[in-house]
This record gives sequence, structure tokens and C-alpha cells, in this order.
Amino acid sequence: MTNMHAYRTHNCAALTAANVGETARLSGWVHRKRDHGGVLFLDLRDHYGITQVVAKSGSAMLDLLDGLRAETVVTVTGEVVAREAGQTNANLPTGEIELIAGEVVVQSPAQELPMPVAGDAEYPEDIRLRYRFLDLRRERLHANIMLRSQVIASIRQRMIGQGFTEFQTPILTASSPEGARDYLVPSRVHPGKFYALPQAPQMFKQLLMVAGFDRYFQIAPCFRDEDARADRSPGEFYQLDFEMSFVTQEDVFQAIEPVLHGLFEEFADWQGKGRQVSALPFKRIPYRESMLRYGNDKPDLRNPILISDVSEHFTGSGFGRFASIVEAGDVVRAIPAPSTADKSRKFFDDMNAWAQGEGFAGLGYATRKGGEWGGPIAKNHGDEGMARLAEALGLGPDDGVFFAAGKEAQAARLAGLARTRVGESLGLIDQNRFEFCWIVDFPMFEYDEDNKKIDFSHNPFSMPQGEMEALETMNPLDILAYQYDIVCNGVELSSGAIRNHRPEIMYKAFEIAGYSQADVDTNFAGMINAFKFGAPPHGGSAPGIDRMVMLLAGEPNIREVVLFPMNQRAEDLMMGAPNFASPKQLKELNLRSTAEVKDVDGIVAPSAG
Repeated sequence: MTNMHAYRTHNCAALTAANVGETARLSGWVHRKRDHGGVLFLDLRDHYGITQVVAKSGSAMLDLLDGLRAETVVTVTGEVVAREAGQTNANLPTGEIELIAGEVVVQSPAQELPMPVAGDAEYPEDIRLRYRFLDLRRERLHANIMLRSQVIASIRQRMIGQGFTEFQTPILTASSPEGARDYLVPSRVHPGKFYALPQAPQMFKQLLMVAGFDRYFQIAPCFRDEDARADRSPGEFYQLDFEMSFVTQEDVFQAIEPVLHGLFEEFADWQGKGRQVSALPFKRIPYRESMLRYGNDKPDLRNPILISDVSEHFTGSGFGRFASIVEAGDVVRAIPAPSTADKSRKFFDDMNAWAQGEGFAGLGYATRKGGEWGGPIAKNHGDEGMARLAEALGLGPDDGVFFAAGKEAQAARLAGLARTRVGESLGLIDQNRFEFCWIVDFPMFEYDEDNKKIDFSHNPFSMPQGEMEALETMNPLDILAYQYDIVCNGVELSSGAIRNHRPEIMYKAFEIAGYSQADVDTNFAGMINAFKFGAPPHGGSAPGIDRMVMLLAGEPNIREVVLFPMNQRAEDLMMGAPNFASPKQLKELNLRSTAEVKDVDGIVAPSAG
């Protein structure tokens, strides 16, 4: 033993039946203990796995191990023996052996735990985040973070294989109107001035194309001072940022689709999940079609339900409420409810109550069983009218239908939410598939009702379809842009575009949205000036790393695939951030705070000014 490594000869997943009879040394955390009639079984865990350690009755090690708290770090040296017949564990790589404890060294005792590491019990978010280092020891979280690392490594390899080169863009940069609030960093050497953390490397990656680098990518950190959601971290996130020169929209699709498809195929069977990935090429769905058929611009194609506009069916209908809605120029959308003949009236009434709870006026419905219609809408619309409706929608004799009526935007939104809820309630969504699609042909402009003006609807730096001619001759609200989103299972992974690389077209596009040439020159000086020195046609996108890992891990919340996430209020409970700056720090930065600050001794005092 004198020549052994101080801490381990093997990791806790390495010993097998081939090692029986050897002396081994393992180090790790006390995971679980079980006392079986004077024989103590202890699961020793490290990053790699678990090995069962045994202290037999009468052994000097039994009392020592029995007194250790869970998560104490120990080094155990002993003989590797085969487990008794019937005691093996096929679920563990080390399941055929155990280590007889001959020598135990306690490296670091653990205090009583605020939350257990063993087991799958859920614990309050504040405890999990305050003790994230314990949370990350848990098997599910540990595996998720390892998956994240493997996904990023795979992306890098695949992007390089597609001819992309990785570059790092600045973290300290200038504030720019990207759509969310900036995180500002005060400058010590330039009093009163601030850097901004990048919301995305948008400007820099376009400048890389102007600089002639052709194909760029980066696993890019992005910083946005925005509220948390299930699929968005507060504060910071990572994206696969890429840009390409001399490309059409189709070239961008053909470059990134194999990366995403290959990545998801590689990890589709992670932890034996055995999922399928939609075939190449990914489906392309125009924005307006997506809003009509799915009720949103990030459709979950695993759901077979399609929404239809049935407004014309209710023109002059006996169902006066829908007839008046249509006559007023608004719409009626239908959401099929397949095979619901066996559902009680309560199922349909509950859907209506749910819609009202979401802030809508309600969700109409008609039931059908064996071809017989039920409900007030069907009764008033009449059998002939319902038969025509059923034929148009392709409804079967046992398929019901829900209706969302009102102004187009509201009806579309309700129909989209109802489509998802019906699909989930009826178990129609296949959880073992990844369904990708591109949403294309976004409108370049939209009408801002609040400010009574035309504004950009998506990315102002996109190339309008038809370029300058479209801007000069078309109704702005009819102009489409070379903008696209990549969507998987109803989760938007990223927005992208073919960029507007022509200064005169950019000035014209901003003019339509009410901005002067001086506004563009002031707000986007770096980019617009660069474009005046020869810019290639270019485009790209930036799929979210966190969202992709979330999908692959099968997690509902992005927090479960981020190492040290902040809470919903953008606080790091573990490190105590954000925190007050000391008067000394504020003075160095030429700042005054309107809040209380802590001095160098940690005493809270009101700040000057």
C-alpha cells in the first residue's frame, strides 16, 4: 500500500469482477448507508459513479463509517471481493463487486445537510440555488451539466466540420438598442461613461463578415436585463452564434441544418430515451401560415391538430353571435378535438373556463358522437351548416370542435393556446420526437397601435425581400423580410436573417419606420460606416445553447441545465449578488448611489447624494 496513490487507484465506477482479489483505494462522498444486522453497507460516490463499501461486524472500520454523516468525503482502502449470489446490481458498472473497508481516512466531514443529495425529492428553489453545489451533486443535475458539456463539444466539432472558424467578440462594449435592457458597467478612467455587456454579438459578427472572415461561429455569452421565464435565464445565456458571407437564406439553412440534425440525433438516445428527429430538410412554414394553422410563430409540430379559419361558414348563420363577429370584420377559428365522443360535457366546459381564466371572453364548442352534434352552437348553426363545417375541417363522426372568435390577433392567440391544451389533454403530443421547422417570410414592418406609426416587426437589420424596389413601391405592411426562426417542439431556438448590407437600403427602411439618417448614423455608427467600405451579402442566426440542452435533457425549465443560475428575481443566492458597492468603490468609479451602501467594514449606511 505504501506505493499507492494518496487518494485513489480507481474511480468509483471502475472496479469490476476482473479486479476481485486486488487491493484498491477509492475516494468520494458518503452517498447512502444501510445497516444489515451488524454489517454496514456504504455507497461511495464520486463524479464517475458509485461503489459499495462493506464494513463487517467486528471490524474496526464499522463504528467509524457508521458515525459519518452523508456527504462526508472519505478515502477507503481495502480488498475487492465479489458480491454474494443474488446481491449483484445490474444497474451499476460496479454492481458485481464490493470493497471491504480495511482503512478509512476522513478527508472532510460534512455538517448536517440543508437538503439531501441522495434521492429524487423536489426541494424549494431558494434552497436549491443557495446550496447549488449540493444540488449539482444530485444524479439528475450532474448528468444534465455533463450533457451540456458534451453538446457544446459536439457543436464545436460540427461547426468546424462545416467550415466555420471560432472567434471571440468583446464582452465590454457599447450600449445599443437590441430590444432588451443592457447591463451597464461604469468606467473608472472615463467618469460618467459606461460600457454595456453585449445582448448578443450581432454588430461584431457582421463586422467580421465585412472584415472578410467568411464563416464565423462562437459559443457566445449574452447578457440581457430581462425577467426570467421557463425557457430563458435572467441575466445571461449562451448561444451558438454564427454568420456567413455571400449566402442566400437557403445557404444558411443548408449550413446549419446538418449541425442541428446531427446534434439531436447524437443525443436522441441519451439515458435510453430513444427519441426520433425530424428528417432533413426541415419544414419551412411562412409566418402567416404559422399564425393561422398553429396560432403562433413557434409551432409544436408533434401536435397533429391544425387550426382553420371558418369565418365564412358563419356569415348569415343561425348562430347570431358568430355571425355578428364575422360581419364586424373579425374572425372565427376552429380547433378540432379528435375522438372526444367519450368525453363528458365537463371536458368542454372546463376548456371554456380555462380560456376565461386566461383573460379571453370564452372558448365555444360543439360536441359530436356517432355523427350527432351537441351544444348550442351546433343547434343554432344547424345540421347542414355543421355538416359543411365538418367536411371542410375533415372531422370524423366522433370529433368535437372548439371555436375562438374575435379580433384576428386575439382569436389566433386563443386558438394557438387551445390547440396546445387540447393536444396535451388528449395525449396527442408524442414526447419521443424532436420536430424542427423554419418559420420564414416574416413581415418587415407592423403597425404600432400605441404610437400610431409603422415600426419594425422583427429585426431592423434584415434585408427586405425585393430590396430597395420593395421599399419604394410596396405598402410597407405587405413587405416581407429575409428573416427566419428555427423552432423545435414549440420552442424557438433562435431568430436569424439575411442582413441588410447596403447603407442606402438601410436608410430607407429606417425612414419608413420614422427614423432619420442622422438617427441611424448615431445609433449604429460602427456598422453603417463599415458598410460604406465594401460589405459582402451575409446572414446568420444564433440557436440558444441552453434551450437546446433543455430539450435534449427533457427538462421543463432552463435552470436545470445551467450550472449556477439566478433566481426569478435575478439574484445569485449562493454568492450574494447583486450587492451594495462600498463607498470606496463608488468613489473610484465617480458614482453616487441613491440606495444604501456598505462601507469597507460591511456597515450599511445611506450614501451621499
